[in-house]
Amino acid sequence: MIIWQKAMLLGEEVNLKVQLFPKEELYNLSSQIRRAVDSIALNIAEGSIGQSNPEQRKFIGYALRSLAEVVTCLHKAKRRSYIDEEAFQKLYSDSFNLMNMIVAFQKNIK
Repeated sequence: MIIWQKAMLLGEEVNLKVQLFPKEELYNLSSQIRRAVDSIALNIAEGSIGQSNPEQRKFIGYALRSLAEVVTCLHKAKRRSYIDEEAFQKLYSDSFNLMNMIVAFQKNIK
């Protein structure tokens, strides 16, 4: 699925940026954003395998919530000057596009 591929790519892009966060964030914001961004693709995958449509819709909803968490973490990282404006805009745009794709996918689940 394209949304899974996009979620996987976003996860790797975020992970690369998080490696540049200060060490004192290792168990705080760094850990939180990594878990949230990984959760997007994981929930898409879990919902796509042998699930009923209501179950699939539920897991896609979890993926959307995780994506919202990633966006919030990105805002925090920008405010704390862990990422610059250019990196923030790229990741925010990728997140926004993925959100639109996931919402459209979710609406098409019968």
